[in-house]
Amino acid sequence: MFHPAACSIITASIAAPFIDPSHLIHPLNPKDQSMPRPAFYRVLLSLCVAGLLFSSGLVLNAEDSGPVFRAGAATSNITPPLGEMIVGGWKPIPATNVHDELHARCLVLDDGNTKLAIVLCDNVGIPEEVFDLAKQQASDATGLPFSNMLLASTHTHSATTARGGLKTANETELTNYQTFVAHRISDGIRRALANLEPAKIGWGTVEEPSEVFNRRWFVTDASLLANPFGGIDQVRMNPPRGSSKLDRPAGPTDPEISFVSVQSPDGRPIALLANYSLHYVGGVRSGEVSADYFGYFGKFIEEKLDATDQSPPFVGILSNGTSGDVNNINFADKSPQKHEPYEKMQEVAEKVASRVFEAHQQIVFHDWVPLAVEHTTLTLKTRQPTPEMISHFEQINRDDDENPRSGHRREEIYADRITKILAGPKEVEIQLQALRIGDLGIAAIPFETFTETGLELKDRSPFQHTFTIELANGSFGYLPTPQQHRLGGYETWLGTNYVEKEATTKIVASLLEMFQTLQEDN
Repeated sequence: MFHPAACSIITASIAAPFIDPSHLIHPLNPKDQSMPRPAFYRVLLSLCVAGLLFSSGLVLNAEDSGPVFRAGAATSNITPPLGEMIVGGWKPIPATNVHDELHARCLVLDDGNTKLAIVLCDNVGIPEEVFDLAKQQASDATGLPFSNMLLASTHTHSATTARGGLKTANETELTNYQTFVAHRISDGIRRALANLEPAKIGWGTVEEPSEVFNRRWFVTDASLLANPFGGIDQVRMNPPRGSSKLDRPAGPTDPEISFVSVQSPDGRPIALLANYSLHYVGGVRSGEVSADYFGYFGKFIEEKLDATDQSPPFVGILSNGTSGDVNNINFADKSPQKHEPYEKMQEVAEKVASRVFEAHQQIVFHDWVPLAVEHTTLTLKTRQPTPEMISHFEQINRDDDENPRSGHRREEIYADRITKILAGPKEVEIQLQALRIGDLGIAAIPFETFTETGLELKDRSPFQHTFTIELANGSFGYLPTPQQHRLGGYETWLGTNYVEKEATTKIVASLLEMFQTLQEDN
């Protein structure tokens, strides 16, 4: 703006008043005699001082404004071709129709120093190798650190599988669909990054207890407690509804819905990420692909926030909390209401979206909050069949008059799983992750996690608000607590659960340590 030589000369003139200005040449044009030299220097001095003050003001304003918080969101379609196998029931069936499309829903946050990506995929469970491929592709294309991406499955039971044959085995050769999903996830992250814009962020919680019920029950009839290994459990998953043989649930529920919302500075919704500790709802027609209530939530919250027909589009996301032992069936109800296909999942999604929308009106939005992430790996031993289990299935395989089948309808399924476990690895390395968004903490666990684990993390977390996203960065089966292991039941059976019985204790300790580090470092 001002010639530095001129300002230097003027400064020198001020510092040395005894110098006769008439002996100095015009600093910008020595031949110009249109202005007497003393008058010229007075004008130039004024301009230099004004320029210095103006420049200083710019620096102070830049320092006062600080880093800019930004957010971006996008979706990628991950719907498979018809004919792919739908998993979620005991026996996979081919997809014959698509009721509603499946998506990877992506949110990227940037505090000016750290970028985080959170992606929820409409799938029952995606193995670590598929997520890792997606992260590597996104990182190679954008420079986003591998550890700063949290990728998870919603656990819809009406999507085709991206899993392999054994949850603890490394996937060395990915299927076409697995490769497709990885590419679409990385595409979604890249598009969300491209959509980054200045944003404000807020979060909150609200409760919806009417749709969460612990599905593990103590019962008074031992015939309801047989397991596929020839033994008797203490609790039963999904007992007969309204039965007089029901005693009490074997664990708690968590009715809390946590959510994070990002908006443009003028209040235009960009994305909303919610978390609810409820399993899939189901109620689909056989052979149909659906995102379950997770997909409907995205649609309903978009409508309630009046965020339709935007560019870029608003993205509503619902993640699965700790719901390994919770579904929406009230087993004590003797007269359950019957629902048409897709009716119940819409009912649940409407309730969750309505409650979030009500609470959304009260949250405080922040122009800037710090972001941080901790990521670690943990090695766990895999459970191995006992000699009694092996003997039991050997007898079943003989299936003669002296060794009749025990009659449990899942024996053959678990006999096959035990065979695979025997040939599988003796330990597994899992990824754990902890995120910080202001005074909100998010834990990421690659298992179907029991509710009491999520409640423990909320209770012991150093952050004001905390929630857990399950089936994140992998899919290794169910994760009962040591106490629930002692009670038995479907979620604890070897072949449903694959890792050591103390795994929950080790995982909680690791996550709490990461939370503490995040709090201390910021």
